[in-house]
Amino acid sequence: MGRLTGVRVVPLEDVAPIELPGGSWSRVLLTGERVASASSLGYSSFAPGTSTAMLSHATEELAYVLTGHGELRLDDGTVAYGPGAGLYIPADVWHAVANTGDEPVTMVFAFPYPDYPPTERRPVDGSEPGR
Repeated sequence: MGRLTGVRVVPLEDVAPIELPGGSWSRVLLTGERVASASSLGYSSFAPGTSTAMLSHATEELAYVLTGHGELRLDDGTVAYGPGAGLYIPADVWHAVANTGDEPVTMVFAFPYPDYPPTERRPVDGSEPGR
């Protein structure tokens, strides 16, 4: 039987969560350091009624919504999303991820960068910036 070289499986529970406000969290599973990838892949869960701080990534972001309903809050409006939606956020676009429903929003996200990319943050209501 042949050997698969370089193939890696990284279980979600093997990656420590990055705690976000309101019981939300994010985990970056696949990174350049962990699997020698030029891109990164992660998974997030946003609790009902929560929103991230406004963020602007140095790279584009791709995401796929698994569960829940919410909206991307942009400087010039909002874009609603729900289960089964693919999200494309260009580089340098200010956005916040908000859960407007009554169940957790879970999504898979990816960046063409070997880790979570350089990101600017605007604080929410003077509080500590979120991811």
